[in-house]
Amino acid sequence: QVQLVESGGGLVQPGGSLRLSCAASGINFSIYAMAWYRQAPGKQRELVAFISRGGTTNYADFVEGRFTISRDNAKNTVNLHMNSLKPEDTAVYYCNAGRLGVDRWGQGTQVTVSS
Repeated sequence: QVQLVESGGGLVQPGGSLRLSCAASGINFSIYAMAWYRQAPGKQRELVAFISRGGTTNYADFVEGRFTISRDNAKNTVNLHMNSLKPEDTAVYYCNAGRLGVDRWGQGTQVTVSS
């Protein structure tokens, strides 16, 4: 049974930081590309950051150098370090594992940026 479990979301003030984690089980983690997506109320889900099996990373334009995605294949985890958070970063953040056109999703973790 494939499971992706996100953690680390919460309420943070503008300019603050959060670290999201996603723990994977039931898959051969090291052969999956991993990504973080987000979905704000009334908006479509959008890609935030991507990391390939080999560690190549890619970010959405709106990240502007504020976020860092990383993976630990020994621990089957992928992390998203978010700095300089803005109110417009408020969304549910989802972990994604992708391989050969098949996507797996976590349940999401809420990130709220507000003073």
